Amino acid sequence: MSSTAAPGSVGRPRGRRLPSIFKRQGWQAFLFIGPALLLLLVLIVYPMIRTIIYSFGNTNSRLEITRWIGFDNYTRMFTRDKSFLNLDVFPPSGALVNNVKWMILYTTVSLLLGLLIAVLAARVRYEALMKSIVFVPMAIAATAVAIIWKFVYEPDPNLGSLNGFITTLGSDPIAWYGRADTVNYALIFAYIWASTGFAMVVLSAALKGISEEVIEAARTDGAGEWDIFRRIQLPLLSLPIAVVTVWLLINVIKVFDLIYVMTGGGPGAASEVIAVTMVDEFGNGEGGYAAAIAVVMMLLIIPIMAFNVRRFRSERVTG
Repeated sequence: MSSTAAPGSVGRPRGRRLPSIFKRQGWQAFLFIGPALLLLLVLIVYPMIRTIIYSFGNTNSRLEITRWIGFDNYTRMFTRDKSFLNLDVFPPSGALVNNVKWMILYTTVSLLLGLLIAVLAARVRYEALMKSIVFVPMAIAATAVAIIWKFVYEPDPNLGSLNGFITTLGSDPIAWYGRADTVNYALIFAYIWASTGFAMVVLSAALKGISEEVIEAARTDGAGEWDIFRRIQLPLLSLPIAVVTVWLLINVIKVFDLIYVMTGGGPGAASEVIAVTMVDEFGNGEGGYAAAIAVVMMLLIIPIMAFNVRRFRSERVTG
């Protein structure tokens, strides 16, 4: 007796059945994110844990812990190592203070310049060309930026373009990166030149995303350009500005290559920052102390990342 399928029913395709584990959405998701999680554990979590462990000991040249010393590396960093933090002078000095200078000046000026250029570029005829010119330094490696600005700051006015310019005005040439009172500002300006393009591109794209109808309605109501920027555009740019600020802060906390190529942390230790000090200590065989410096760098970055995550969550909830 033959059986027939019920009218309107669709027969299941015959073939090899998948194991039951693949029918569960949770396991399927885990199979997709598993490789990424594995890389995260191997390349980030494990080295981070090892670094924290190293920071509580002394190491030999092969990075083997020879003696556990507890928090002595951290105590040394903030109380005895004057090249890292010197509170005996005013204003305070050291690598940590230099990093604070970088965080304030570099982040603020790069953000403001990027925002200013983004706003002005939208009002000129050759917007694409102007943005391309500003963005070009962002595409240059930091080591190449350092070499370019070494020529700009060169004390010999016949070689250094900046000293060549100021000598034509009757001033004496200045050793911009050879003096303790000017070296940090010279380095910061060079890095601002290289990073403003990123802030400009992100904020310019965000400006383009603001509805033209809203802008035209404000103009119809008699609002001036400054009022439009202050009351409409700037509030709508709050999330992109937060993203750019976080990127700039993280970038400057770990700044290394430009300083290392241009000054090596000199003159003396006037331009050393946290990353340069960490590399120097590794080179001196102080692996445990260098690991403690790396942990401090990580602790500076974590609150910034936490703020960024909370900012995105609040925007998603209210948006």
